[in-house]
Amino acid sequence: MDHAAEAQRTDLMTITRHALNEQGRHPESRGDFTILLSHIVLGCKFVASAVNKAGLAKLIGLAGVTNVQGEEQKKLDVLSNEVFVKALVSSGRTCVLVSEENEEAIFVDAPLRGKYCVCFDPLDGSSNIDCGVSIGTIFGIYMIKEKDNATLEDVLQPGTDMIAAGYCMYGSSCTLVLSTGNGVNGFTLDPSLGEFILTHPNIKIPKKGKIYSVNEGNAQNWDAPTAKFVEKCKFPQDGTSAKSLRYIGSMVADVHRTLLYGGIFLYPADKKSPNGKLRILYEVFPMSFLMEQAGGQAFTGKQRALELVPTEIHQRSPIFLGSYDDVEEMKSLYASESSTA
Repeated sequence: MDHAAEAQRTDLMTITRHALNEQGRHPESRGDFTILLSHIVLGCKFVASAVNKAGLAKLIGLAGVTNVQGEEQKKLDVLSNEVFVKALVSSGRTCVLVSEENEEAIFVDAPLRGKYCVCFDPLDGSSNIDCGVSIGTIFGIYMIKEKDNATLEDVLQPGTDMIAAGYCMYGSSCTLVLSTGNGVNGFTLDPSLGEFILTHPNIKIPKKGKIYSVNEGNAQNWDAPTAKFVEKCKFPQDGTSAKSLRYIGSMVADVHRTLLYGGIFLYPADKKSPNGKLRILYEVFPMSFLMEQAGGQAFTGKQRALELVPTEIHQRSPIFLGSYDDVEEMKSLYASESSTA
C-alpha cells in the first residue's frame, strides 16, 4: 500500500456513505436501517473513547455487581451497556434489545418503537481490559414481524433470519466490521475526523488457513473429534506444516484475526461446559453470519451454526468457525464419530 498516497486521499468512503449506497440498492427503503446503524456507530465511538482512557478515568476494576452470566461486571461493562441501550432506544428504530448484561430482554416503549431487534454484547473480552488486550462489541440485527405486538418469540429466531451483523474491536486501532448480507467490509476509526473510513473492502477469508485458535487449557475435557483435530494441527500426518496456535481469549480479537488471515476458531463443548460457552444470539450468530458472508463456515459440532433455533435469550452453543476447508475437516471428524457411535 502506498501510505503517502493514502494520506492524501480525498474521496473517503465513510460507514454512513457506505450504508446510504447500500440503501440506494433497495428503492423501497426508508432509511430506517441507516439511522439504526448510525446510532450503533455512535455507541462504538463512545466506548472506544472510554476504553482509551479507562485507566486514567478509573474505569478499570469491578463495579461490585454480577451479571446474569455470573461474571463480575467491570465498570466499563456497565458503562458500555448503558451507552448502547440508550443509543439504540433513542434511535426510534428498535423494538426489542437483548444484551449480555441484562437478564431479561428490553422491550422499547411504544412511542419509540421501530421494526428492528438488536442482540449485542456491549463489551466482549472485558476481563482483558486491565492488560490492554483488544476487546470489542458484537451485534446482530433482526427484523420484527409486528412492532406493536412484539414478543420474546420475535427474538428467538434462527441466525439465517439475521439481516445484519458486525463487531467493533477496540485495540491498536478501532475497527468496525459489518455485513448487511452482501459481503463483509471493515472500517477503521480516523480519530482526527471522528469517522469510520472503509479500509478493508469486501473481506474474503482464505479457503484454508495456517492458524488454529482454541483454549488448550480445556484439552482434558474435550470430545474425541476436537482432540483429533487439534492433534492433526500440531502433528500433521500428510507431510504438511503444523498449524500455528494463536489464542487471545477475546472472541472479537480471535475472530478478527481468523477472518483476515484464515484458519479456524474453536470453542467446543466439553465435560465442564456440555452446552458450550459462547452465547448464541450475540456471539455465535453474528460471528457465524460474518464468516459465511466472507466465504467461510460455522459449525456447532452437529449442524450449521446459523440454523440453530434458540429457545432462550442467553442460551449457549459450541462453535467452530473459520476457513471453509478447515471447518470442513472438523465436520468430517464429527461425521465419522457419529457413524461409529
